[in-house]
Amino acid sequence: MTTLPSSAPPSSTAASSAAQDTRPALARTSSTMTENLKVEVVGLNRVKGKHLIAQVRLTNTGSEKRLPWTGELGDNTRPLGEIRWASGIGVLDARARTWILPYQPADFPCLCSDQDRDGLGYFIDPGESISLYAVMPAPSGDPSTATVVTPVGPPMVEVPISDDPPVTPPGMTIPDPDAEPVTTVTRRLVAPSESLDRSEETADDGTDLHVNLSSDLLFAVNKATLTPRAKVILARTAKLVDASSGATVQVEGHADSSGNDAINDPLSTRRAQAVRQALSRVVTRQGVDFQAEGYGSRRPLYSNDTDEGRRRNRRVTVTFAKPQPAATVAPSTTPAPGATGLTGTGKADGQPISMEITGLRKLPGGLGLLTYRITNQGAEEAWFNELHHAKDWMSFKYQAAFNVTLTDVEARRRYLPARLQVADGDSVDSYCACTDVSGVRLSTEKFGPGRQREFWSLFALPETAGTLKVKIADFADLQVPVG
Repeated sequence: MTTLPSSAPPSSTAASSAAQDTRPALARTSSTMTENLKVEVVGLNRVKGKHLIAQVRLTNTGSEKRLPWTGELGDNTRPLGEIRWASGIGVLDARARTWILPYQPADFPCLCSDQDRDGLGYFIDPGESISLYAVMPAPSGDPSTATVVTPVGPPMVEVPISDDPPVTPPGMTIPDPDAEPVTTVTRRLVAPSESLDRSEETADDGTDLHVNLSSDLLFAVNKATLTPRAKVILARTAKLVDASSGATVQVEGHADSSGNDAINDPLSTRRAQAVRQALSRVVTRQGVDFQAEGYGSRRPLYSNDTDEGRRRNRRVTVTFAKPQPAATVAPSTTPAPGATGLTGTGKADGQPISMEITGLRKLPGGLGLLTYRITNQGAEEAWFNELHHAKDWMSFKYQAAFNVTLTDVEARRRYLPARLQVADGDSVDSYCACTDVSGVRLSTEKFGPGRQREFWSLFALPETAGTLKVKIADFADLQVPVG
């Protein structure tokens, strides 16, 4: 195996030397799932101008129990057979709306630390640590910092990137990604928002805007003639198209699963054509090519098992190049309705539960990171499942803490948790860009007496809002400043 040069010579025993890694941390977080497991970024190096090497140190901060770590770092967006120990270490390319993960060689699940190959062991002893690596593409634009992501806890933002050769602890050997064929592994990050009147939902994937217009408001049942209300809805969409520089606008008609293809296919086509004709009359920009196509019920966005999912699947989607951001104006300081402060209280299994919002932070590329803390204040164990119980129509692949929304009250717009999209043949699987509570993390929503856990979600953020209304599960609404 060809390795990358390092400024630190390797030793012969990776497992025994891992605890000797005393490098200062560039960023840190803690595991939501495993108590006393600390996660630190100890190296982030751009190599050959195109690769990025992330080094992460896991430490058992407890004094009694050995901690298993092998289920913590695997990427759950890969097929089950490919979820290996450090495959979930990555970076967020916020401007490109891309989640970057380790390369995948031809004969191994990922170009990253592996428990068996690197001899790291299954457990971390009290007070001890192990160091891991992951090799991936560098984020676009040669940024000086990056947001490092893991499945373990909240993303670590503004981690400095060095262009010097990586410094490694004794025993660590980092393979050269140019020494063998590798496959780039990335996930498209889509950040949706919706109007409060539920007339449209917009998804921003960093390149295009996908505006999903509600067919229930555009048309009468089983009809393809636009309603009077459609004029107002389409006028808002036309303004977005006018602000775009793209030469093509794609209009797609979609139906829910009720009815059959003989009905859904021609109806969705006629509805797409009606919207195309109406938009072409109100868009003022010249040289725009409008295309229309109907897909019936073959491309649902959400599960058809609920009324809300079916309602959202009955849509006409207008897709065009994302407009450039408007000139920045001063943020609004009008308070949003809701309780004052950043804490809330509730009940779970009869036990008092508290919630505290610890941050709503702007990231590059119009994204934001919400972090919050849930604590069992009672004397008995409790399950708090409300973080994933609501909004099942969002149809994420696995359970996650997605029962969270942000609202810009003045703009009358609601922001939903971002999605990581993975192509699966002709369909696309969506995973929540938020705390995972599935698989090995099913116990994440189980709290012992006094137990506290950190949760997070990524969202799109409005350019001008200084305060947003935050709704987390059944806790009271809170007005939260954007930092």
